[in-house]
Amino acid sequence: MTSLPHRPGGGAPDVPPVLLRRRSSVLTWVTMGVLGLGAVLIALLVVLTGGPAVAVVTTLLAAVSFPLLIAVCFWLDRYEPEPGRYRLAALGWGAVVAVVISFVAEQLLFALPGTDAFVDTAVIAPLVEEAGKGLFLVAVLLLRRHQLHGVVDGIVYAALVGIGFAFVEDTLYYSSALLEGGGVGLSVTFVLRGVVSPFAHPLFTAATGVGIGLSLGTRSPLVRRLAPGLGFVVAVVLHGVWNGSTYYGSAGFSFAYLAIMLPALGVLVGLAVWARIREGRMLTSGLLQTTALGWTRPEEIRWVARLPDRVSSRGYARQRGGRPARLALQAFQQTLTEIAFLHLRALDGTAPRDVNQRMLGLLQHAAALRPWVILPPSPGRPPPRWQAALPPGEPAPAAPPLTPFAPPVGTPPSAYGPPPPGGWPGVR
Repeated sequence: MTSLPHRPGGGAPDVPPVLLRRRSSVLTWVTMGVLGLGAVLIALLVVLTGGPAVAVVTTLLAAVSFPLLIAVCFWLDRYEPEPGRYRLAALGWGAVVAVVISFVAEQLLFALPGTDAFVDTAVIAPLVEEAGKGLFLVAVLLLRRHQLHGVVDGIVYAALVGIGFAFVEDTLYYSSALLEGGGVGLSVTFVLRGVVSPFAHPLFTAATGVGIGLSLGTRSPLVRRLAPGLGFVVAVVLHGVWNGSTYYGSAGFSFAYLAIMLPALGVLVGLAVWARIREGRMLTSGLLQTTALGWTRPEEIRWVARLPDRVSSRGYARQRGGRPARLALQAFQQTLTEIAFLHLRALDGTAPRDVNQRMLGLLQHAAALRPWVILPPSPGRPPPRWQAALPPGEPAPAAPPLTPFAPPVGTPPSAYGPPPPGGWPGVR
C-alpha cells in the first residue's frame, strides 16, 4: 500500500477535503429546507396547542425510545451506509411530509358518508398513513434510484420514515393525554406507545421497504412487479389490525400484540439479519471479482470485507497518520464497497442505466484516495519505515513511488457495455 504523500518536517498532511466530501445537489438543499420549515411549523403547532411546558415534556417523552431504534437502523446499514443527508431526509419525511399528508387526507376521508369510528381507525388511517410514509421510498426510487440497492436499504429507509412519523404522532398523543387526563392519562399512553410498542410504525413501513427492496434485487419480472404492492398491503394490514384491536378491549390488544405484532417483528428482524449477512458475503465476492479485473488490490479485501477489520484498520491508520489517515481510509473503504456492489448489480442486470459512468467515477475516486491510505501490514511483516514512529524532529522519509494505473487485467464484464474512452482504470 502506498504511503501518505511526503510533507517536509514529517507528520501526516491533511487529506484534500474534496476527496472526503460528497457533493450535495440542489434537490438535496431544497428538500432539507422544506423539511426544516415544516418541522418548525409542526413544533409551533405543538407549542400553541398545549403551551411550552407541555411541548417540552411530551417531546422529551416521545424521544425516549427512538435513539435505540435509530441506532439499530444504523447498525443494520454498516456495510454500505447511506449518506447522512438521506437518513435525515427519511426521518424528516416521516415527521413532516407523511404527517401533513395523513392529517389532510384523513380529515377529508373521515367526513365521507358511510364511515364510522372503526372504519376511520382500522381502514382509512392505515391506508393513508402507510401511503404517506411509503411515498418517500417511491420518491427515492424515482429521483435517486442508485441509493436503493436491496432489502437492507428498503428496511433502513422505511424504518427511519416510520420513526420520524411515530415521533410526531407520539408527541401529539402525549399532549392530548396530558391535557385531558393529567398525569395518569399521560403515564398510560406513554407505557402503551413509548414502552410497549415504539416499534409499531417502523415495523409497518418496513414491510413496504422489504417489498421494494425485493423488487430491486431480483431478475424475475413477476416479483419485480408484485413485491412492492404486496409489501404495502402487508404494511396496511398490520397497521389496521393493530389499530382495530383497541376496539376489543385488553383481550383484543393483547392478542394482536402477542400473536401478530411480536411475531411480525421477529420475522422482520430475522429477515434483516439474514440480508445483512448476505450483504457481507456478496461484498467479499464482489471485491474478489474486482481484484481479478485489476480494479482493486488483494491486500485491500480483508480491510473492507469484514466489519471488525474495518474498525481495527481505521484505528491503525489513526495511530500511524492521525485523524486525516483515518478519514482517508474510511472514505476509501466506502468507495471500494460501492465498487463491489455496483459490479455485482451490473452482473445480475439490476444496475442503473448509467452504470459505466458511476463505476468510472468510483474507480477514479478510489485512485485519488489510495495514496493517502494506510493499511495494517500483512501478518509477520513489520510496517514500512514511513509508517513507523519517528523520533521528535526527524523528517519523514520520502514515500515510495505510487503504483501507476494501467488498463484492467482481463476484459470488463459484458454487462458494462463498451469501456469508457481510454479503457477502465486498474491497478498492478
